[in-house]
Amino acid sequence: MRLPASQYSVLDAKKIERLDDDTFICYVGGLNFLGFVVEPVLTVSVIVQDRGPVVKLLDTKLQGSKTIMAANDRFGATMTNTVTWEGDEGSEIKQLCSETSIQVALEVPRWARVMPTSAIESTGSRVMQTVLNSAVPKFLKQLQKDYELWASGDDSRKPMGDGEL
Repeated sequence: MRLPASQYSVLDAKKIERLDDDTFICYVGGLNFLGFVVEPVLTVSVIVQDRGPVVKLLDTKLQGSKTIMAANDRFGATMTNTVTWEGDEGSEIKQLCSETSIQVALEVPRWARVMPTSAIESTGSRVMQTVLNSAVPKFLKQLQKDYELWASGDDSRKPMGDGEL
């Protein structure tokens, strides 16, 4: 967990691309949102700290239809995912923990203003919670597998994901 980000496996080469030593692009995949397919592309940085890495969102771009891509100028997002290990220094048992904070601001398009703001907010919140409920456990399992390979002496840092992050 204290390895420099430059030595990290990209975990899933189908979904994650390394830009430099500590900056990555993550292709989330298609999500259904208000009848549209949205494909978020996240640029994140990884900051290594004593008890684990902190992943910070640097940029988000939406891919999809022209309507979806037009929304790129009408929203903003911040996200921090802090991954830590817990356990006594002398203990062989360690537990990975993840705390994720995400905020999204969106200018509601004129055509959607007929819907109550609360309906749009709750739909957006459910979509984001679904993504986090799926992606974070998969990410942690991949991180655990990568650590186990590294701890067994395999320092190849090969991606091992299946494109399902």
